[in-house]
Amino acid sequence: MNDPVYALELSYEEWGEICTKKWGLPKYRADQICQWIYDKKVFNIHEMTNLSRELREKLVYDLMILPPIPVTEETSRDGTKKFLWQLYDGERIESVLLYHGSHTTACISSQAGCPLACSFCATGGSGFRRDLSAGEMVGQLLAMEKRAGQNISNVVFMGMGEPFLNTRAVFRSITIMNSPKMRNMGARHITISTSGVVPGILDLAEFPIPVRLSVSLHAPNEALRSKLMPVNKKYSLGSLVDAMRKYQQKTGERITLEYIMIQKVNDEPELAYEMAALLSGIGVYVNLIPYNPVKDTYKRSTPERIRAFSAILSQLGIENEIRKEKGTDINAACGQLRRREAGN
Repeated sequence: MNDPVYALELSYEEWGEICTKKWGLPKYRADQICQWIYDKKVFNIHEMTNLSRELREKLVYDLMILPPIPVTEETSRDGTKKFLWQLYDGERIESVLLYHGSHTTACISSQAGCPLACSFCATGGSGFRRDLSAGEMVGQLLAMEKRAGQNISNVVFMGMGEPFLNTRAVFRSITIMNSPKMRNMGARHITISTSGVVPGILDLAEFPIPVRLSVSLHAPNEALRSKLMPVNKKYSLGSLVDAMRKYQQKTGERITLEYIMIQKVNDEPELAYEMAALLSGIGVYVNLIPYNPVKDTYKRSTPERIRAFSAILSQLGIENEIRKEKGTDINAACGQLRRREAGN
């Protein structure tokens, strides 16, 4: 028996080759199958009715379409949805669907768990198991779209895991999502969020699909950032800022910075001045994110302290916004996703 083809892992070029060379089919069959999967969100080959019955019966054995299996779906008071998925080896991951008026955003995971162990984040505390494949990332988007009954406007690689510790699979998944003959999602609607893995930022500067970059900063000096984010000990704040400059020189793109506001840890006024000095000459947009409850060690900054921090940044010419929280009540907000074992 031939090894099965894993549909969600394929690029469009690979679809054409497999149809013509492996199955002896005309190339247009690739377009038909991709339309069923990516446009109509049909994952059952028997439902692909413009294929002959004989071909469908053959493909059942030769083609595996494996979106993640839904385990639970929770809905927040604000409409945010959090999904717990089981992958086909039993691993579990979470992803989130956010509603923003006229558009929607899928926050997808790139790893099962996370190895970076940031002190304020639940995901790292749940352990790291493995990288996800490109198809497992694409599958999260398609499965959410099928359950929502609509196409999702935007994708952010901001769920579980560090995308730039799995760069090859992440870039491959973006190529699949962006392909006009497949999901056809515009590059400007896709964002990669990193904790500051410098080689990945430099790789993204050379990536031919111009997706957006978001960097989790969370502190404007080496000592504090290393305390909050152990990744800073490997990729220092200085090297991160240098990589951001190189990325911007290469692409001309503005960079989004994420900054979690933690009471009397990183929300002191002098740190706003430090941040402005650190970012001098780089085009950035800063999201100030109220800390989401994860550990008793930290407390959320008060609204007054957040507004004061924001005002200083604005006075110093740093564009910023206080992010409206979404999904906190179902542990779906920034830093709250975790890897859950069966039964938990």
